[in-house]
Amino acid sequence: MATRHTTDASFDEDVRQAAKPVVVDFWAEWCGPCKQIAPFLEDIAAEMEERLDVVKLDIDDNPKTPGELGVRGIPTLMVFRDGEMVAQRVGAMPKSALKQWLDSVV
Repeated sequence: MATRHTTDASFDEDVRQAAKPVVVDFWAEWCGPCKQIAPFLEDIAAEMEERLDVVKLDIDDNPKTPGELGVRGIPTLMVFRDGEMVAQRVGAMPKSALKQWLDSVV
């Protein structure tokens, strides 16, 4: 797996203190659109591994971080650079649109 998982406890270390930009996928097991984009994120994590990391945070198991960041719908994708959130998208999108968005942000 090219993506990694993070938790409320490890979010600061995995995301805010990361050396390169991090895409965080806020998801849940019951979320159909989350499952739809999961393979796209795996591909992008492998294709763009030199430029960014992709981590997933299950909102059911880790409610603190999504609450603090104002996540209201899933899937929500946030890009963090130097510890700060610099971009956000809510909802599923085709792989081409997701890659284009990330290319423009990272």
